[in-house]
Amino acid sequence: SADDMANKRLDFEAFLPMLKTVDAIQKGTYDDYVEGLRVFDKEGNGTVMGAELRIVLSTLGEKMTEPEIDSLMTGQEDENGSVHYEAFVKHIMSV
Repeated sequence: SADDMANKRLDFEAFLPMLKTVDAIQKGTYDDYVEGLRVFDKEGNGTVMGAELRIVLSTLGEKMTEPEIDSLMTGQEDENGSVHYEAFVKHIMSV
């Protein structure tokens, strides 16, 4: 029951491998996103065009809707329409 689960204790030796696994998944995910976006970094300067990023978000993987993309992209593009993708990945992972 839920009460039984709420009172279960986990010893440190059992918990540590779980924590390391979660930590590794999160780190891998960040690196995976950055590597995936680096493909679109034609200038090699750490940025991708916001328009390209919008297309990627709307067509690949879990396709996002226009309002979802607008919400995610708010404040991410510079005056040239570029997005610093490492900062963008940190932003989306914190949302």
